[in-house]
Amino acid sequence: MAAETEAAAAATASGLAGEMEVEAYRRLFPLAFLERHLRESVRPDGRHLSEARHTTIALGAVYSAHGSALIRLGETVMRSLPSSSSPFSPLFFPALLASRAPQLFDEMPSQAMLASVKLEVMSPPAESPDEGSVAVEFHMPPICSPLVRPGRPADVAPVISKALEDVLMSSGTINLKDLCLINGKASWLAYLDIYCLNADGSLFDAALISAVAAFTHLEIPLVSVGDDGRVFTVGGNEGKTKFELVNREKRKLALGGIPFSLTCALHKDNVLADPTSEEESVIETYITVVVDSSDRLVSIQKLGGAVTSMETVKECISLAKERRRKLIEILTDSVEAMEVDQTE
Repeated sequence: MAAETEAAAAATASGLAGEMEVEAYRRLFPLAFLERHLRESVRPDGRHLSEARHTTIALGAVYSAHGSALIRLGETVMRSLPSSSSPFSPLFFPALLASRAPQLFDEMPSQAMLASVKLEVMSPPAESPDEGSVAVEFHMPPICSPLVRPGRPADVAPVISKALEDVLMSSGTINLKDLCLINGKASWLAYLDIYCLNADGSLFDAALISAVAAFTHLEIPLVSVGDDGRVFTVGGNEGKTKFELVNREKRKLALGGIPFSLTCALHKDNVLADPTSEEESVIETYITVVVDSSDRLVSIQKLGGAVTSMETVKECISLAKERRRKLIEILTDSVEAMEVDQTE
């Protein structure tokens, strides 16, 4: 009995040493670590090269907002012990013995974004008296990444804020005329705030998903006009009878041309969809493709690296369209689940 216990303890210690050896190699030689996986057409988190991370959308995550959503990319994955043909098998790391438990559990980090939309009444600008406005702010608090320092805003945050606003406006997702209350007197200003809770690559893609989901959940409140001409929101059934309403019923904001994006990392002849922060740290070339619900190309942007072939660009566009179809299904399922919860 004692011999069996000692043997099990020795196997466990050897297996842990092997894991430490792999992790050390991963940290010291991140590019070589990635390339060994790519030669096997697999990525460090177990995905295929063209596979985006599992995505979940939870609507109504912030009770005090008029519209909100929490999205996550990635999940806990279970990896099998590397086979003898794997670049990380005992042939390469002898300390990973066959006596190790048959499966290893690896907690992969998840990308998490929380988006909220808050509506406020404003006076419309003179040049567009029948339109409202949208203000977008992307936040990266220090808790989201060790690369973000307290007291110093992340350099990428204002870039993503501007890119999100440009996509939402150019795609026709939001018709600003739908935010008008009283022509020339009052309209809605929609504050969209997106908080990155955990940063793990493809920040713009995740932020856009959360923004679209939050506007999908948005419900425009009832408003009335006071004796002094001030427009204010009305809450509850009592308010419906007490005040003369400008809009008789709460309504959803009609969205058109819903956009989704996919970022692809390009390394040699490989196209990696939805890269993680680990992959982004060693790859220099990226293409971000934005398509709308009609598969119309909204925008395409390439960052870093040499000239990219047209075949590679077409592959990225094709992957973006496939990703858009899957995200539409996920968002539709989330809306239906929310409606079922509200009726129960």
